[in-house]
Amino acid sequence: MATATAATTSVEDSSSTATKRGSNSASTKQKVTANLYAKDLNGKDFKAPDYTIAELISVIPKDCFKRDLIKSLSFVFRDIFFMILFGYIASTYIPMIPSKTLRFFAWSTYCIVESFPMVGLWILAHECGHQAFSEYGWVNDFVGWILHSYTGNPYFSWKFSHRKHHQHTGHIDKDMVFVPKRTKDWKKSRGVMSLSELTADSPLSSIWTLLIQQVVGFQTYLMIDATGQPHPELQDKWYQQFFASHFNPVAPIFDKGDFWFIIISDIGIAIVGYVVYQWIQIFGGFNCLVHWFIPYLLVNHWIVFLTFLQHTDITLPHYEDNEWNFARGAAATIDREFGFVGWFFFHDIIETHVLHHYVSRIPFYNARKATDAIKKFVGNDYRYSDENMFITLWKSLRQCEFVEGNNGILMYRNHNGFGATPLDE
Repeated sequence: MATATAATTSVEDSSSTATKRGSNSASTKQKVTANLYAKDLNGKDFKAPDYTIAELISVIPKDCFKRDLIKSLSFVFRDIFFMILFGYIASTYIPMIPSKTLRFFAWSTYCIVESFPMVGLWILAHECGHQAFSEYGWVNDFVGWILHSYTGNPYFSWKFSHRKHHQHTGHIDKDMVFVPKRTKDWKKSRGVMSLSELTADSPLSSIWTLLIQQVVGFQTYLMIDATGQPHPELQDKWYQQFFASHFNPVAPIFDKGDFWFIIISDIGIAIVGYVVYQWIQIFGGFNCLVHWFIPYLLVNHWIVFLTFLQHTDITLPHYEDNEWNFARGAAATIDREFGFVGWFFFHDIIETHVLHHYVSRIPFYNARKATDAIKKFVGNDYRYSDENMFITLWKSLRQCEFVEGNNGILMYRNHNGFGATPLDE
């Protein structure tokens, strides 16, 4: 690792400007080392950003912060329209296909396509949680509660934990999702003292990990806070992990004042569960399976897929507390390309995620313009990739196993022989 220079700078996350214009950052003054370098997995120099959030926000055009309720609602109705349209086409024409095999593939294709606008509704609920949907807080929470409940996500529960993720993105001890293990913790999870005791993982092992992550990853995150921060007080028995559930109003991931909001979230999920039960009773299990349950599972797949790749890359850092601040954490994300589905159905959440971490209250339909502005300001600190995301998913799973560093910046390493050799402390 490259060592830090002796110079330090006071990097202030200004809450006056940030709060007024929509940043999640709290008012903090954090001294971090200026001109701090590390080596990424490719062996290339990585320099930690030294600008402040206030400086970055000042370059974003003011009209990007405008939240239009009518415009936002129009996207809700558009996504619902496509869900109904796809469902009508599938229900009308697929049963007419004479071949059972072809019907199976037709229904499978429909479930995938139907999940696209359903993800769109999930993302619009996510906008509500960040108050980016409109200028009216009660409207945001009401719409978000309905949309997230329908897509199987507890609205307030996820909103609160997700807010903490935004407040501490890239902080190795405080981030809330896809927190990588340090080398020693990763070795402990493998039951070894040294990386030399391990042989490279087989692709079959990686495939199994990938399947678990993509099929039930989001559910396990909601149920036991999987991939979040460890909860040592709950480690004695495996079932104690359920105490950290997003459905538990006294879970350690929540604050004391969150209790009744978590109950409201649970009520939303319970209502949807009852509706699904009635759906099955009236229209049959197969009807519910293809029109809601499988698309629901696919929504969770897409959310894990997007979130993992927004925060996991061989070029992205994590920080120790002494070298972290809000601006550095927000920059520890990456924009990717997902084509037509990404910008039309997924509302640019993939293509403008870096901007979203800097200022989460900018609505998605203004995010492209704001992204262009910050790209000019941050220069090389902006992370972007247009590599096929499915290829990147496989590469990231194999290459980004744990993080290590000796100067406050922690970069990804692995024991599979890809890229820079780990220190193996």
